[in-house]
Amino acid sequence: MKTFEVSLGSKSLVFETGRMAKQADGSVTVRYGDTLVLVAVCGSRQPKENADFFPLTVDYQEKSYAGGKIPGGYFKREGRATEKETLVSRLIDRPIRPLFPEGFYHEVQVIASVLSSDRENNSDVLAINAASAALMISGIPYLGPIAAARVGEVDGRLILNPTFQECAKSVLDIVVATTERGIIMIEAGADRVSEERIVEALEFATESLKPVLRLQRQMAETCGKPQIPVVLVTLPEGLIEKVRGISAKEIDRINRQEKTKEGRDEALQALAAKAVETLAVEGSEITESQVEQAFHEIEKEEVRRFILNEKIRTDGRKYDEIRQVTCEVGVLPRTHGSALFTRGQTQSLGVATLGTTRDEQLIDAIEGNFYKTFMLHYNFPPFSVGEIKPMRGPGRREIGHGALAERGLRAVMPSKEEFPYTIRLVSDILESNGSSSMASVCSGTLALMDAGVPIKSPVSGIAMGLVKEKDKVAVLSDIAGVEDHLGDMDFKVTGTETGVTALQLDLKLKESIDVATLRKALEQARQGRLFILKKMTAALSAPRKELSAYAPRITTIKVDPDKIREIIGPGGKMIRKITADSGASIEVEDDGTVRIASSDGESTKKAIEFIQGITEDAEVGRVYNATVKRIMNFGAFCEILPGKEGLVHISELSDGYVESVESVVKVGDKIPVKVIEIDTQGRINLSKKQSASNAPPVVSKRGENHKGPHQKKS
Repeated sequence: MKTFEVSLGSKSLVFETGRMAKQADGSVTVRYGDTLVLVAVCGSRQPKENADFFPLTVDYQEKSYAGGKIPGGYFKREGRATEKETLVSRLIDRPIRPLFPEGFYHEVQVIASVLSSDRENNSDVLAINAASAALMISGIPYLGPIAAARVGEVDGRLILNPTFQECAKSVLDIVVATTERGIIMIEAGADRVSEERIVEALEFATESLKPVLRLQRQMAETCGKPQIPVVLVTLPEGLIEKVRGISAKEIDRINRQEKTKEGRDEALQALAAKAVETLAVEGSEITESQVEQAFHEIEKEEVRRFILNEKIRTDGRKYDEIRQVTCEVGVLPRTHGSALFTRGQTQSLGVATLGTTRDEQLIDAIEGNFYKTFMLHYNFPPFSVGEIKPMRGPGRREIGHGALAERGLRAVMPSKEEFPYTIRLVSDILESNGSSSMASVCSGTLALMDAGVPIKSPVSGIAMGLVKEKDKVAVLSDIAGVEDHLGDMDFKVTGTETGVTALQLDLKLKESIDVATLRKALEQARQGRLFILKKMTAALSAPRKELSAYAPRITTIKVDPDKIREIIGPGGKMIRKITADSGASIEVEDDGTVRIASSDGESTKKAIEFIQGITEDAEVGRVYNATVKRIMNFGAFCEILPGKEGLVHISELSDGYVESVESVVKVGDKIPVKVIEIDTQGRINLSKKQSASNAPPVVSKRGENHKGPHQKKS
């Protein structure tokens, strides 16, 4: 067993190997505070048969016992991956995937398990560091190391690896992964922070992570295993040149002439088929898949050469030019809010739905349970790219894109006190040719404003790309699918007019990206965001003043917390009665906050009157229009307020002699009564005969004047 330790932020980051999971190719635990993550990696000794990609699998799992919890549900064990586990799996995958050799098609599995959680330190960045360290010592060919940290900003001060409590107060939440050459991955949320402050945070993280990178090098030198047998898959000698001779000039023509996705795809497919027909002939050792792979390499070369040399893109745009943008709002008649956002050949239908606190999503996390009042769900049906596929549940990509768009909008959402609704946004991608997650941010903003959600300011999003060959660099705004696929970077930025709300950077470059290029991309993204924002606000400049007629109206009132039990009633009897009689939904909180939800204003009014009646105290000397509830031989019990009854003694029914109570009143009668007494036990004495008089009320100090069956009137 060997232990390695480095100071990071306010604590020590402790790496340990040789104690757990020793049969894995590489296993490392990383501890920060009392949060501990184990990562084990294994690699196959032969390439995966017929694979033309690197088959890397990353799984992150949070053990319930890590937080001292027993899983819920019937089986009481961990089940399918939660949304957070899926997102962290992607967070680990993204920075390590580019750092394997070309042609390395061996299966590699990385499993990260949270074994202990102190509910103070986040485990996600620990898992990234542990994954890199485990790969470094495993013998699997890995071109690392990488190191990761989270950066927050509280009271104007940058903090490395802030605690959960500090994150709650932070205006910045950036996860940065770096290599020894620079930044390779960013995942960030921010509360409208300037681009320059973002760069400062990235530089702060990059400098802080250098000791962690050195430590991983030391681990590899001290306890690294010999490299496993590796077979790199290569194309037959001379095939690239043969395919280039057949297709390079024609691809250049397509780059210059075919400006639509459909036309380009059709022309390239025909050209690829020609290359296959020419080279993958019967009896040849060259296979169809090898020709297709070689063709893809030539296409990549030609597209990149065209962009860098011609200073123009394959669809005819300049580097910083945005595709045509159209925005429509209120496109669906019965939804609470809707918008259709189209940018080039990417189209998102955004739909907002408003609900009550009963619609909040309970998140069961090892660091503690909490409720989500805002959620964004992203759907990517196969028809959006003209394909036929079975419809499944959301995959990792859909969950990741939805989380990014949600993060981009979260900073501008109103507080629960300002807008007491649960909000669900859905982005259905109807067409896709790049940047669909950023289209979701734009359609989501418009749908929220169409629904009347008082967001702080509109948000737009843009995806930036990069093509880099030696000293030639092209930073591209609003990348299309081909530029994402064949370029070196996918850099998504969302923000308002005043600052950034979310970032996501993924690189395909093994050399990483320098801060100067990143600063240029951020500034170019800002210009693009503002251009798109102007188009959006031309369609709808501010949230609508009124909610949809089909959305629930939530009215909030405050009552004395001591009165809550009266609103609820024994076994919930009273609150069920209010709901049944008014048709409104009632939610009560311990602090005396009562929320009444209904799409009908009359129902809300009725429920409020009912609640006010329940919580109102009877006032001595006041006349009420009461309902006779029960008749006894000594008087009638009447309800003067919801749930509040008092007694009209037989002697208080009339000025004259009353032989029986039934001769004056019957059950269900509405009669005016005056409160003449409230005794020390809270019992209410009423009078019918005094209801029309100005006789002074009698207020008991001891309760001896409450008229009951065994008491006589003096």
